[in-house]
Amino acid sequence: MELLNTAPHDQVAELLAAVRVRSTVYCLSELREPWGFEVDGASVAKFHLVLNGSCWLNVAEHEPIQLQVGDLVILPRGEHHAMTDRPGSPVTNLDLIVAGHPLDLNARLTYGGSGALTRLLCGGFVLDDPVPEALMSVLPQVLQVSSRSGDITAWLEPVFALMRQEAHSSAPGAQAIFAKLADVFLSQALRTYLAGAEQAGLLRQLQSTDKAIALVLETLQDRPGVNWTLAELAGQAGMSRTLFAARFRAAIGESPMRHLARIRLGQAAWYLTTTGLSVEAIARRTGYGTSASLSKAFKREFGTSPGQYRDGKSGGQISVTSRRFDEVP
Repeated sequence: MELLNTAPHDQVAELLAAVRVRSTVYCLSELREPWGFEVDGASVAKFHLVLNGSCWLNVAEHEPIQLQVGDLVILPRGEHHAMTDRPGSPVTNLDLIVAGHPLDLNARLTYGGSGALTRLLCGGFVLDDPVPEALMSVLPQVLQVSSRSGDITAWLEPVFALMRQEAHSSAPGAQAIFAKLADVFLSQALRTYLAGAEQAGLLRQLQSTDKAIALVLETLQDRPGVNWTLAELAGQAGMSRTLFAARFRAAIGESPMRHLARIRLGQAAWYLTTTGLSVEAIARRTGYGTSASLSKAFKREFGTSPGQYRDGKSGGQISVTSRRFDEVP
């Protein structure tokens, strides 16, 4: 934790530059409709990359997310989740599927019916030292990177092209190649998100050694769309409202509700630049309910509308002069 105690900007920059991922590819899943599988929760972070076709991700307390070709989804805390060809499709535990459909030498899994093909690269990852473990607590429950984002196309397309080429070949050693390419995807996705979080002031929470406050911070990151009250957050920490508010401000430097707004708007900015979600869908995900409510808060915080921010009129960055801070139906 000492890394962030002095010269915060320079040291945060060093921290972000040091983000490195070591990934493990579990399988290259070749799935034909109808299909669906669920993955048990575990402490290891997980990811899915869509190489062909489309699918849906379902995580508890999170609206279903449609994924298309080139989309990457990261579950930093390895939550239980399901992947399906369409919403509502029945699912089978992935361990049971693999037991009945053994992987080939290149870790390919073939499963499902005879319909349209979806090809997924599925795996897990950890962060290399010296990145502090607490860094993961800054990440949301689900981190989605869309192939339709202009901001990431320059670094995503060449690596994605190599992945698709490898997926279509039968050369030995594919699993090792996939893991190396996944390292690039994941490292860049995490660094991009955390760079935005740093500009929004969210990385300050890494300095907190108050475990009760840290638990609340993680809850807010995972569930920003909940209509939280100060009393509910204090209950999460096992404190009175007065004590909680005082300890939160001492640890983080601002009030709990102000910090929640910062998390919501920071995630909204991420969705605008890395996904094709509409402003209305982003508003629902981040707790604003309507595009009008999000737009008002976004303009007040960043000095620009969500649409202008997405189009790059804000320079693609969170404004440091502000007050400090496809489509899902």
